Amino acid sequence: MRPNNLQAKQFAGYPPQARKVVESHLAALRELPLSFVPSLLREIIDYDYKFPAERLAIDSELANVSSLSPAEIKARFRPFAEISLSLELEQSDWINHPAQFVEQQSAYLWTTHQLDAFRIAATEYGARLQVLVPPGPIPIHRLGIAVIGQGMASFDGKLFRHLREHGTYFDHVKPDDGFRLLLDAVTERAKAHSIPYAHWYIDGGEGVASSPLLTSVSYKELEPVRRTLLKLMQADIDRPGMGPEELRTHMARLTPADVGMDAKNDSVLERFRLKLFTEGSGTQIFSTTFAQWATREVLRRAQALTLLVRYAPRQRQLPMNELLSGTLDPAALDLEGSLVDADLAAYYHWINQQRLFASERSSFLAWFEGHSQAVAIAPFLPKGSKSSQAIDLGKLLALIVS
Repeated sequence: MRPNNLQAKQFAGYPPQARKVVESHLAALRELPLSFVPSLLREIIDYDYKFPAERLAIDSELANVSSLSPAEIKARFRPFAEISLSLELEQSDWINHPAQFVEQQSAYLWTTHQLDAFRIAATEYGARLQVLVPPGPIPIHRLGIAVIGQGMASFDGKLFRHLREHGTYFDHVKPDDGFRLLLDAVTERAKAHSIPYAHWYIDGGEGVASSPLLTSVSYKELEPVRRTLLKLMQADIDRPGMGPEELRTHMARLTPADVGMDAKNDSVLERFRLKLFTEGSGTQIFSTTFAQWATREVLRRAQALTLLVRYAPRQRQLPMNELLSGTLDPAALDLEGSLVDADLAAYYHWINQQRLFASERSSFLAWFEGHSQAVAIAPFLPKGSKSSQAIDLGKLLALIVS
């Protein structure tokens, strides 16, 4: 079927808010080429479970497309219309399974040597959309905090080597009650600017009690979900004919109820927590990977204004069958390897924060937990410098967000 034949009744299987979004922009969707519209529907079908920033982006894009005349839509989407698709793709149920269509389309474009043309069209469309629909102002400058090295008594290597060139390295930070000072500070930011899903605390370990004003995710808290998912993965892997693509498709279709998550909880957050395991690679096994991927997704999807991430020790590398079994010795932790992982993850945290709107005014702090080393990045702090000033973490944080 082609998009010009779309009818509102065909979206009866969509969640309520997603269905309303489609119905409001059905006329514009009918004008779009088939090579493009399922990518848009892939986002719309999950509208009810998306963060406010994601919903705003979808609403803005659809409003922009709906403001165009049919002739203008034809001109803007001509590169997509020039992409040829197979009859099998046209006849697939791309309305109710847009994500599956997009995967199959990618494979088809690769085999027919059209992938480069599609990528160019998508890049140009995205760049133009950013100009036509720029992000709105944010109430406060973004703040990122990465706490690394939990459990490490000492480390002789050089930490924060990638971050130091972008900010000031402090080597006399007072570590006393350091994490609590940081957690209290981000809680105060959340109180002052109470916005849903804007202030986050991610913990790669057990996590500590935090204010409900912070959206919290912890590896330990989700252990039952993780173990259930590992059993499902192992069962799939043992099934004859099961390959990586089939496993990924099965994982993508899982719902929170399938892994024992409480349906009465926040449906948006529960879907996000589940996707951390079903879409991330290694998040089901390594706590540092979980924290790093969660950080990336919170910044990309929720566009957090405040993000505190605490890394915990991960297990050692073992054969894959043992890792997937979920029956590992909890004492087999790699403290030094975890620190090295988290050090690099802190750098990625800062990079991903810099990709967001108004990044030139954002601040960032990375601290070696329980020790005197930290690096702070802010617009007014000198880059590539060092300070031996004795300062506690609360005052250091206040310095970079003032």
